[in-house]
Amino acid sequence: MTKILNYLILVLGIFLRFEIIFMSKIGKQPIQIPEGVNIEIKGNEISIEGPKGKLIKTFPPEISIEKEGNQISVKFKGSRDKKKKALWGTWQRCIKNAIEGVNKGFEEELKIEGVGWRGEIKGEKLVLKVGFSHLVEISPPEGIKLSIEKNIIKISGIDKEKVGNIAAKIRGVKPPEPYKGKGIRYINEVIRKKAGKKAAAVEK
Repeated sequence: MTKILNYLILVLGIFLRFEIIFMSKIGKQPIQIPEGVNIEIKGNEISIEGPKGKLIKTFPPEISIEKEGNQISVKFKGSRDKKKKALWGTWQRCIKNAIEGVNKGFEEELKIEGVGWRGEIKGEKLVLKVGFSHLVEISPPEGIKLSIEKNIIKISGIDKEKVGNIAAKIRGVKPPEPYKGKGIRYINEVIRKKAGKKAAAVEK
């Protein structure tokens, strides 16, 4: 048991070191500012505005962000603590996603599978009828738009994290079950279906 525990600790340590090195390499990469996107940096706050909207991010003291011409440089100025250094790559990605969001936006699509199951938009809320005795209502966070066409739910917005979170929340209402695939799934999600009890008995 002790040998297994030591092995797991070793593997975890290697994984964490790899992740920190990888994220640091990402952090060093400059970010291009596309035409039509304006960026202002004041203290530890960065404002990013483009055709789709505006995002404001507050970054930690270990990170500094500099604008040089049409590029953004994310730099690490904190201690050499490895865990804190992982923030470098995380914030580089965060700023890059924010720039892409205000310039092009992000979108997720979900599909409702099930006879008689459906969704509709009432006001700004998504109302789902997915096999419960009651309807399920979901209100989108600020800056997120929900729409539905037939059985396809579309989620759009400029904040990638918000888009991803609300998509996961909607899917979580009725995750796809493994026998017939009924439920709510991502549009490109592949469900590995299990054989039913009868089918499994026949195979045996």
